[in-house]
Amino acid sequence: MAQTKSDPNYKVIAENRRARYDYAINDDLECGIILEGSEVKSMRVGGTNIAESYATVEDGELWLVNSYIAPYAQAKVFKHEERRRRKLLVSRKQMSDLWNATQRKGMTLVPLVMYFNHKGMAKIKIGIAKGKQNHDKRASEAKRDWSRQKSRLMKDHS
Repeated sequence: MAQTKSDPNYKVIAENRRARYDYAINDDLECGIILEGSEVKSMRVGGTNIAESYATVEDGELWLVNSYIAPYAQAKVFKHEERRRRKLLVSRKQMSDLWNATQRKGMTLVPLVMYFNHKGMAKIKIGIAKGKQNHDKRASEAKRDWSRQKSRLMKDHS
């Protein structure tokens, strides 16, 4: 996701900031999304949320469940359903890897960020993750606080 800021088409639509706190993310992959026209227009305006959503592999297909895309006000006839299941596009090899991770290893597929890439296409980054226990969350929070404090100390002494 190392895009330059001068790229006019690249734009982050929605980010799941809580995912890195709740899950230990082992790997991630970029997926395409099948959308309707009013959904794309609504995403360009804003009002998209992926914080409560997840991805699942069913019948050899990858689905994004419970993501929210606000209704587009100007769409009179061709409106979309806000919380419908959206199909995600990945290769067959990636699909089998995702199925193995979820079914055999007990991993979870968590959406991390939804964005328009440099070509203007809507993409979503899915993280292959394992849920953290409470003591793991406290440990990562303590580590983050210590690194923040360390950077403050280094800034003050230099």
